[in-house]
Amino acid sequence: MKPNIKTISRLTGFSPATVSNALNNKRGVNRATAEKIFQTAREVGYFDGLKIQRIRLVVYQADGSVVNDSPFFSRLMAGVEAECRRQNLEAVTCHLQKNDPEYHARLTELLEDSSSALLVLATEMDADEAAKFQRALAPVVILDSWFEELEFNAVLIDNTDAAYRAVSYLIERGHTRIGHLRGKMQIKNFYYRRQGYLRAMTEQGLQPDPKYTFSLSTGMESACADMARLLAQQPELPTAFFADNDMIALGAMRALAQAGVQAPQQVSIVGFDDLPFCAISSPPLTTVRVYNYEMGQAAVRRLMEIAGDENSYRTKTQVASSFICRDSVRDIRGI
Repeated sequence: MKPNIKTISRLTGFSPATVSNALNNKRGVNRATAEKIFQTAREVGYFDGLKIQRIRLVVYQADGSVVNDSPFFSRLMAGVEAECRRQNLEAVTCHLQKNDPEYHARLTELLEDSSSALLVLATEMDADEAAKFQRALAPVVILDSWFEELEFNAVLIDNTDAAYRAVSYLIERGHTRIGHLRGKMQIKNFYYRRQGYLRAMTEQGLQPDPKYTFSLSTGMESACADMARLLAQQPELPTAFFADNDMIALGAMRALAQAGVQAPQQVSIVGFDDLPFCAISSPPLTTVRVYNYEMGQAAVRRLMEIAGDENSYRTKTQVASSFICRDSVRDIRGI
């Protein structure tokens, strides 16, 4: 017989009303009592086979410098919502901010809700924070990040391969002095893009020069301001840059133009994401197109697969990107 509230009440010594309030995350149950009730419920299999009623898209922000209202994340969330509608699921977006005084209370509420599967947008999340979601009562899928040391299902960008293709494109067009415009906040995505940049360089016998790596803020305006300050020091510039994202690329390109350095005539630039305004920038930006809408859809589908099979194997799904050639890269072969 499947264990019920009366079973847990008998095992814990708490009244059925207290057990019910704790399991439904109602106020009035102290933390120690709730933890004992949840631990007992897990041990007796109370949560096994419970039907998922909704999906909670947890938008985690460490400081919000990367995850914001940019078209990239709006499009990704639209994909999540569209797939939820297709499967007749309720979709609820929850913002979880690390510096919020209520952070731990909100996190506990999410982890102890057995009726809501969790889709965690972990772009700004580190491994320590991600590990807390291993205690969740409902199924979890990590979106837009990956943690080698943790056991999660995840859907993410093919960061390393995409960056490798982008830098290889620059090399094919004669560039050997290729710099890297790095995001100051070193999220996992940027780490893996760095690996792709380094792999493309070393495979062609090129030595990445640290003086061509510039660290910039991740917003367009802030990246422009950072780049302007660096250019004021009159550094030696490479013939091309690979940027961690389009915001950085476009901000840097504007700062270069303001300093009298033209792209692509003097410096070529490749971005990453293919945000809508890349096609109308001056010059139009060569970049990596990320299928963020489709990532959102795929994450919902995977979440529902594991919700229906508690013994399901884990998967790391990398959604392949495309390379978009525009006018921000100059071919310098033979020059």
